[in-house]
Amino acid sequence: MSTGRVANVPIDHHTVKHRGMITLAIMLATVMQALDTTIANVALPHMQGSLQASQDQITWVLTSYIVAAAIATPLTGWLCSKWGRKQVFLAAVIGFTAASALCGVAGSLWQIVAARLLQGVFGAALVPLSQAVLLDINPKEKIGQAMALWGAGIMIGPILGPMLGGWLTEQYDWRWVFYINLPIGAMAIYGIARYLPETRPAAVRLDRFGFITLSLGVGLLQLFLDRGEQLDWFNSIEIRVEAITSLLAFVFFAVHTWTSQSNSFLNRALLRDRNFIIGIVLAFIVGMILYANMALQPSLLQGLMDYPIVFTGVVMAPRGIGTMLAMMVVGRLIHRIDVRAIMAMGFALTAFSLYLMTEFTLDMDSTLIIVSGVIQGFGIGFTFVPLSAVAFSTLAPNLRNDGTPVFSLLRNIGASVGISIVQAMLSEGTARAHAQLSEAITPYSAAVQNLPPLLSAQSPTGLALLNLEVTRQAAMIGYLGDFHLMMWLTLLAMPMLLLLRKPAAA
Repeated sequence: MSTGRVANVPIDHHTVKHRGMITLAIMLATVMQALDTTIANVALPHMQGSLQASQDQITWVLTSYIVAAAIATPLTGWLCSKWGRKQVFLAAVIGFTAASALCGVAGSLWQIVAARLLQGVFGAALVPLSQAVLLDINPKEKIGQAMALWGAGIMIGPILGPMLGGWLTEQYDWRWVFYINLPIGAMAIYGIARYLPETRPAAVRLDRFGFITLSLGVGLLQLFLDRGEQLDWFNSIEIRVEAITSLLAFVFFAVHTWTSQSNSFLNRALLRDRNFIIGIVLAFIVGMILYANMALQPSLLQGLMDYPIVFTGVVMAPRGIGTMLAMMVVGRLIHRIDVRAIMAMGFALTAFSLYLMTEFTLDMDSTLIIVSGVIQGFGIGFTFVPLSAVAFSTLAPNLRNDGTPVFSLLRNIGASVGISIVQAMLSEGTARAHAQLSEAITPYSAAVQNLPPLLSAQSPTGLALLNLEVTRQAAMIGYLGDFHLMMWLTLLAMPMLLLLRKPAAA
């Protein structure tokens, strides 16, 4: 996204020196940002006590980052056009690292929320810029392998974040989930300053109306999705105002983009590329499935199955093994096999893993969790890398600064939409299942009469324990409903692959 045509001249891969060091530096920045999207989640209860915050207030540690990143992401292309990609990349890494330190030393809720806002603002550019740099510094025949490496860095956050965050919080302190960024950021800053070549900036005008309407739409959409369940959705005046204002902002942005005679904030040339349009829609869906599942599983394992924080991360880690193996394989296959076939295999594996997850029970061991996780890891690996490659395969090099923020923005919005949907469905499904199960429990039913004395409905203690068990079973039914939803969403997305054009280099 930018003010229109980006005047930056892409890096010529023939003249690039130290390609390995550039890749290492930008991947360190990518991993740092990707980890921060999930690493703080498991530490929230510890932050809540330390910062003397309520349950509702502590969630702003997460939402402030999401809102700030969503609003700042569309500015990436324009900033690069004005000051050059290297300067923007360097400023983003320095700012993100400094904001991480501020998060670690925060002594109150509002201090850490302000620091997380800064993290989101500076971190927004890291992922799209790292993708754009890798696309530029590699020849066409190596773009598939480059995207495999980039995809691996993006996947590290959802895969290792919960495990690393739980371990750091348990062994040290929640502040270390932020301090861990400092050495990584320092190495990334040195590598980018030392090795990354600069692109030539050009004086361009910011489309203020386009930026304001898009930022307002995205920001209010994030608030609507995050606070909707807490405030009972449209029964709340705040939620109604956020929904209507967000919708109006998006409408104004769309009309302005299509009718503006001058350069608009969203480069209309992107909308003429079919692969890119289908690619960002699929990125939205992949974001929904991946992040929604990653948000559900830790609470399922810790809340219903009583897994310790660290063991939850250990059980979920094999998903990362599947993803990494798939990415190594797909980097070699992407120029030998039609990428659409690879992506179809990825979606099919993801759907099968979600089917296995619909067979979860409260009394099972961890075997099925690990098996389904590995299969899902392979599915995501076979989907994400080819998707990144095919979305940009037919896009002109001078549009990459504009395209990569859009790709990241749609994936992030997909993640927030997916998380909100499954959380809302979980609450509704749990309540519905609890009511149905409670109706079946009467003093005269055979199931109740055969219960052990400890769960006897005739005593207050037994009735309380019986209600607790009904609540657990109802919650499990709610989780299974979410897994069914994601399975069907994955299957319904597969026909869209037929709309993609086969890249010339594939």
